[in-house]
This record gives sequence, structure tokens and C-alpha cells, in this order.
Amino acid sequence: MIDLTGIDLGPDGQPGEPLVVLEPRRPHDLSTAEAVRLAAVAERAVPLVVTVLREPPPPQLRPLLSASTLTLVDQPVSERWQQVVTVPDVGAALDTLRRAVDHAPRAAIACGQLLRQTAALPTTPALAAEAAAYSMLLGGSEFARWLAERGPARADPTPGGEPVRVHRDGATLSVTLDRPRRRNALNARMREELLAALAVADADPAIESVELSGAGPAFCSGGDLDEFGTATDLVAAYLVRLDRAPWAVMDRIAGRLTARVHGACIGAGAEMASFAGTVIAAPDTYFQFPELSMGLVPGAGGTVGVPRRIGRWRAAWLMLTGEPMSARTALEWGLVDRLTETELPHSDSPDLSMLSRTPR
Repeated sequence: MIDLTGIDLGPDGQPGEPLVVLEPRRPHDLSTAEAVRLAAVAERAVPLVVTVLREPPPPQLRPLLSASTLTLVDQPVSERWQQVVTVPDVGAALDTLRRAVDHAPRAAIACGQLLRQTAALPTTPALAAEAAAYSMLLGGSEFARWLAERGPARADPTPGGEPVRVHRDGATLSVTLDRPRRRNALNARMREELLAALAVADADPAIESVELSGAGPAFCSGGDLDEFGTATDLVAAYLVRLDRAPWAVMDRIAGRLTARVHGACIGAGAEMASFAGTVIAAPDTYFQFPELSMGLVPGAGGTVGVPRRIGRWRAAWLMLTGEPMSARTALEWGLVDRLTETELPHSDSPDLSMLSRTPR
């Protein structure tokens, strides 16, 4: 039996084996009992476990695929297999994954283990697990390296104005992210104002629908990078992420919340959209999770909201590699519910003719 319980940790705390690849030679000949035994090994694993298949997965392999971090296959597979990421070339995909993991192996292992937890937990403890992992990594060497490479933070050239616009029309509350010159990068002030706006809907059942959108060329380009690294008390940072972030409120009002996204949905942008009960995307939308390259894990609720839509395995692929995902793939996977035929919030009356995915 393979032993994957260790990561060959060096004296400096650097993992020597952050990723292990399992490639059954003849997967169709593997019995259900053998797949279950391999699954038990994968479930106990500390490193990331990637299963590789050169043919569509047979049903008896489901226990192994479910226990793995993710599975790569270069053959067409039904979208119902959320455990599987279909790629044009398995070898090239593995190289992409290895490069990303080798760049930040500590954060990669934390991400893989975190996704296993959040997928099985209710919202509040799942968000707490994410906040703990994120805050821990803020004190790590991989994030420190990214900060050094980024250089000094820049001052916001447009600090004035309200970063969130709120308008109520009867039973509809419209909430617009409004830092277009910064591509609606999420800073502390925007986070606070977004929380306040959504709390109104949470407290008022007469608000039947909440429309969340972004002004300018992008829905949200992620966290404001110039605020990264400003936390000096990591325990306080953990508590702020639990108490002052709007993700739990978004989850509570999800049935009334529609996110209309366009352009860049990076990091926090993709993460907050994932909590909406309905996500409507313009064709120019793309999603990306760059946190691992910074030595971090997603910290805006993404390890909670995204797996609930697309499964923890595809979430792992996106979060570990940082690969961008088009609106069309997001529709196929379930991160998006509908596509518009035209770009979304650049006019006051967007074309609402839509392409829809099969309801989950």
C-alpha cells in the first residue's frame, strides 16, 4: 500500500513532496474494492494527490476520484463528473500544476487540505477555516517573497467618492461596486460598505431581490494589492475576516441575490460572485484565482462558495494553477448560471436575452 501520509518535510519547514501523481495503468480493470483501498490512502494524504487517466473514468473509480485532490483526463467526460478536469494534454497540464505547486508548496498544501474541509462544513465554520489558513499564510515566507517582489505599495490616486453605490427601487436593491479606475479592486473601505449594503437586505425581508454589479470595465479585479501586507496582527486579521466580511451575509440572502458580472472576475471578484444564487455573465467575463502565486489561498470566501458550485476538485485546479477560465467554461462547470449575448453593465438597459445552463 502506498504511504502518502508524509510530505518529506525539511528542517526549514519546506515540503519535499507536495504533490503525488497516481496513474492506474488499466483503470477499467481496477475493481471497486481496489478503488476503495486507494481512496482510503488518498483521503489520509498530506500532499496533493492528482489522479491521471488516459481514458474516460469507469464508474468503479468514483471512490478514488472523489478522494483525490483532482483528476486529469484528456478524453471527453460527462460534466456530471465534477471530480474530473478535462484537458487537451495531460502531460502539459501536469507540468502547469507542478510549476505552480513548486512555486508555493506550503500554500498549495494548505489550499488542498482547506478545500477538503470547507466542502464538508456549514458556511460559518467553513469561512472560519479559510480565514485561519489565509491569516496563517500572511506570516509565511512565500507571501513575504511576493511582497518583496511587488515592492512598495502605491497610494490610491482616486481615494475620494463612494466605492459602493446603493439604490432601492421598491422591492429591489441595486448594489454597484464603484471604483472603476481601480477595476473595482476590493479594499477595506469597499468591503465595509458592501457589508453594510447587503446587511440591509439581510434585515429587510421586503427586499425581494438584490442586484450586485460592477461599474466600468470589470466586475472586480480582486483584492486591492496595495493593501496586501498591511496586517501586523495576524490574529486580528483572522477575526476581521470572520466579523467584517460580507460573505456569510451573501450566503444567507443567496436566494434573493443576483450577481451580474463582466470583464475581470479575479480573486475576490470570482469568490463573491460564487455566493450569489444566480450569476449572469457577459461573454467577455473571465475568472481567475491568483492567490497561490502570492503564497496565499483564496480569502474572500472562495474556498467555500466556489466548491459548492463546481465541486472541490475543479476548484482545486483553478486555485492551484491560477489558470483563467472563460465565461463559457464557467457556464459548463456551473460557476455561471446564464450568459448574456452582449456585455452587461455598460448600458442602463442591458440585453437580457440569455444562454442558460441546465439547472443544478
